[in-house]
Amino acid sequence: MAGIGYAAAEPAVTGAPETAPAARPSRAGRRRSGVYYLMVAPALLLSGLVVVIPGVLTAVAAFTDWDGLGLRPNWIGWTNFRDIFTDPVFLQALKNNFIWMALFLTVPVAIGLVTALLLLKRGRSRTVYQVVFLIPYVLAPITNAILWLNIIYNPISGLVGYLRGHGWQVSAPLADVHTAIYAVAGVDVWHFWGFLTVVYLAALRQTPVDQVEAALVEGANGWQLFRYVYLPSIRSTLRLMSVMIVIFSFLAFDYVYLLTQGGPAHATEMLSTYAYTAAFSAFQFGKAAAVGLVMSGFGLLSSFVFVWLSRKES
Repeated sequence: MAGIGYAAAEPAVTGAPETAPAARPSRAGRRRSGVYYLMVAPALLLSGLVVVIPGVLTAVAAFTDWDGLGLRPNWIGWTNFRDIFTDPVFLQALKNNFIWMALFLTVPVAIGLVTALLLLKRGRSRTVYQVVFLIPYVLAPITNAILWLNIIYNPISGLVGYLRGHGWQVSAPLADVHTAIYAVAGVDVWHFWGFLTVVYLAALRQTPVDQVEAALVEGANGWQLFRYVYLPSIRSTLRLMSVMIVIFSFLAFDYVYLLTQGGPAHATEMLSTYAYTAAFSAFQFGKAAAVGLVMSGFGLLSSFVFVWLSRKES
């Protein structure tokens, strides 16, 4: 009887067990979160004022005939985009941007990677080399442009003039429609490869030493050491810098404008110089905004590819 009475006293268990109510955030936690939001607010405000708002206004202006002065531009839809994609100068600029991108994805990357591998075996002098290689990168573009215009490309007093004076049939690189874009790209490559060297060297130095030593013990040669040890270690850095190069290639402006202004005969015309001319020479700000959206589209596309590759690898 006692056992029966004890069993009757126990409550019946039906359904899922009751869960404890979720703990509410404490007052101190809410105050800490508020402090975090307050600290982030200036950066968000600055990004909104400098990036978001101008970006939205540029996107809206691309569908208008705004001349940069009027307060009430007319909405013209896709007319600006139809005009630029039927303009042979725009198509030439787009082609030049792809040539520029191909050059910068190969030449400075190869030079920077080979130089970084050579510096990897250096001792204390490695820092000195890095400082020297970074000098062109930290100099102002106008300084680099003047140096190359007067010391290298000048047909009278520069290297080109010296070669001409000694019987070499050398044309002025910036004045030839077939070589102008490569001459301008050469200046930018000279300015950029030192930066890539420093970045790649920092990535190479993060390779685990035990993997390198194990490969050497197994008898790996230099190519095998790079292919199977160093390259997998720096693959993420190579991918990131490739995306940045693609984005910068469609934003190239400074050296093109300083050296040729897009000439001769639009041989070095870029999307950036094309947009600059449309905005500040022809006062077609709506057309320039449309070109800016095209440039941004290529940058966004490369960013999406980078994110997709990163997720696929992870």
